[in-house]
Amino acid sequence: MSELTARERTRAVRVGDVVIGHGAPVVVQSMTCTPTEDAEATLAQVRALAEAGCDIVRVSVPTKAALASFERICAESPVPIVADIHFDYRLAIGAARAGAAKLRINPGNIGSWEKVDAVVEAAGEAGCAIRIGVNAGSLQKDIVERQDLTQAEKLTASAVSFVGHVEGRGFTDIVLSAKAHSVLTTMETYRRLSAELPQIPLHLGVTEAGGIRQGTIKSSIALGGLLAEGIGDTLRVSLTADPIEEVPVAWGILAAVGVRRRGPELVSCPTCARCQVDMIPIAEEVERRLATSDKPLSVAVMGCAVNGPGEAADADVGVACGRGQALLFRHGEIIRKVPEAEIVDALMEEIDRL
Repeated sequence: MSELTARERTRAVRVGDVVIGHGAPVVVQSMTCTPTEDAEATLAQVRALAEAGCDIVRVSVPTKAALASFERICAESPVPIVADIHFDYRLAIGAARAGAAKLRINPGNIGSWEKVDAVVEAAGEAGCAIRIGVNAGSLQKDIVERQDLTQAEKLTASAVSFVGHVEGRGFTDIVLSAKAHSVLTTMETYRRLSAELPQIPLHLGVTEAGGIRQGTIKSSIALGGLLAEGIGDTLRVSLTADPIEEVPVAWGILAAVGVRRRGPELVSCPTCARCQVDMIPIAEEVERRLATSDKPLSVAVMGCAVNGPGEAADADVGVACGRGQALLFRHGEIIRKVPEAEIVDALMEEIDRL
């Protein structure tokens, strides 16, 4: 019997109708950026994120005035809503009572333990989970001042302390994050947390990762590496961009490490002097059409015989191009030849049959 992964050893935490941890499918999250007071705009963004593939959506509750809209958002959302709370513990209590499926709090900026305890009690009464979110900028003061600890060690120590306190109150529906903008610090921190708190589901993320290009690169390395090691139960790719942009990156990371797949994977080779068709627009058009498919298939677009059906034999379906034509194949077996002008259509027709 194979050894359980870290992801399989974590406790199952229910967030609405979504389960995080204990080997459940890794959950994809994002966060709205509309004013929460504008329920219509926020609900529209929540629905768009859900359509893009979000399992859970986080909504900031920055003021008391936002609570009324937040209650409506929770009631009408197609996916569970997480309340993002900073500083004011009363907003966390109000969000729990308004229907939040989970509260995201950082005990380091909530204030006293008495205030944290009041939030924990409210969450327990409302039946909502809590994500303890620790960031480099809001650690416990006594830990921040320690010169003998690395940043990863400080994040870990603070997170372990917070979890210990909340579990000590008898509350166990906990998810934990400890984010940094450094890829290496992020990875070291989560490895430490997985070892020291094996029962706690981990929310992966690189905070302040940057725009689409840089943020995608940093998130792919850190989150993909951890997921490949069996660490991580839910993730958010944080980009300075429209939050819709975060979702396909998250799914791409999950698919690339073989953890979870929502749609097709395109396997395509780089062009070289051997290629005898106009390869780039063919691959781009296939990718564009695959974007609307939810079939978890592997689709190969190979430029020549060297990178043909032999190298892509594990693909569900694909084409290997030659001079002005291509061989259409399924699971490495050649089906027929198609002329260059019909390559994309023939490939998509074969996909429709699967």
